[in-house]
Amino acid sequence: MTLSGEEVRQEIESWRGFAEALRGEDRDLFNEMMRRCYEYAPAMQVKVYPFPSEALFMGLIFMQQKAITSLAKEIKRLARLDT
Repeated sequence: MTLSGEEVRQEIESWRGFAEALRGEDRDLFNEMMRRCYEYAPAMQVKVYPFPSEALFMGLIFMQQKAITSLAKEIKRLARLDT
């Protein structure tokens, strides 16, 4: 059984209290990460019941890895320009 988009949305929304406990800039960053999780909602929906937070975290980790990879490529590109 797969999840509905509403169930994925509810899981993401369930982290609102955590975000509210963070301070300013950290809260903004966390909320942005959670907002971007919606990009991976279709992948999260294939996760079967019960909806564990692992699918949510996998989306977050994947998003961070994409950013790290992109930044590493940019650093290499800039290093080549500097030599």
